[in-house]
Amino acid sequence: MAVTFSFRAAVLHAAQTPLTVETVTAGPLKPGDVLVKMKAAGLCHTDLEVIEGGLRYPMPIVLGHEAAGIVEEVGPEVKGVAVGDHVVLSWNPHCGHCFYCDRDLPILCETYLGHGPQAVAFDGESRVQLREGGDLRQLMFLGAFAEYCTVPAQQAIVVPKELPFDCACLIGCGVMTGVGGALNIASIAHGDTAMVIGCGAVGLAAVQGARLAGAGEIIAVDLDDAKLTLAAKLGATGLVNARREDVAAVAKQKTGGRGVDVVLEAAGSPAGFALSVEAVRPGGEVLWLGKTDVTAEVAFRWGALMGEKRIRRSSYGGARPARDFPLLARLCLDGKLLLDELITRHIALDEINTGFAALKAGEAIRSVVMF
Repeated sequence: MAVTFSFRAAVLHAAQTPLTVETVTAGPLKPGDVLVKMKAAGLCHTDLEVIEGGLRYPMPIVLGHEAAGIVEEVGPEVKGVAVGDHVVLSWNPHCGHCFYCDRDLPILCETYLGHGPQAVAFDGESRVQLREGGDLRQLMFLGAFAEYCTVPAQQAIVVPKELPFDCACLIGCGVMTGVGGALNIASIAHGDTAMVIGCGAVGLAAVQGARLAGAGEIIAVDLDDAKLTLAAKLGATGLVNARREDVAAVAKQKTGGRGVDVVLEAAGSPAGFALSVEAVRPGGEVLWLGKTDVTAEVAFRWGALMGEKRIRRSSYGGARPARDFPLLARLCLDGKLLLDELITRHIALDEINTGFAALKAGEAIRSVVMF
């Protein structure tokens, strides 16, 4: 690769303004870096939160953190990843030896948490620059709404080449969070009754994770009948439109008055969080996968928190990307994990603002940028 090279990227210069597709530059690889030619990138609610100002990052910034591509070049110290490999990118690099990494919590890695708000690469530096000069920030250590992405080798996870890129990219965030939440974090026993609140990409992945975990019943909750119909196709056995039905009452009616064994909240709304603790049984488990504005306050009825209920938050489904991404890829290839159904539309990079408008309006589960 030349000393610097140019490519196109979607850049956000300020919150509540459109992304602009422009030419940016990157320098030569560092010894442990991998250069990935992007093939597909999903539009996620986290990206939308940055655009709308709910998540605050320094700017200008390249968004995009759910992506897959082909390795085009590797640094001299890279092992386990080779030119030509198909990879899914992980947004959770970790040092492997800090207080939290030693306790098997890479999502709380001290370097990850320290550098994350700065929107830089894992070593604290930027890998991308504006054409006229000046560093560009990278959302979640990636910045994948671009024709190329430079990452440390640990973030480029090799997956089978048979897996289509549009499905592969979803594994990098929404699918890992939802399926992983059900399989790695929640304690869903065979035959349990599980409830999934919110049937966007993460929630629909959680429905499938609950099915793979052996749940006897899976109750899907949403405000949109079309999303509930899709949830049934992916494994939900009961459907509740929260506009028309009392969610907690349905949970009790289906379980002899107890409430469901496990609730996975993926709506990311104060109402969803409150519903989650009302619907779960005493001694049951609530897993919050969704999120709302970091400054928002969420209220609960104190009695709903009683009864030895267990409440946990998970940001990435307990991801161990090197282990989990190939597993999820194989489940997809074997027909046990349905990912095509999560893709509402394919768009070009130049259509990215239209894609986010559809996401905001609730018209898309996942729009995927195809490069």
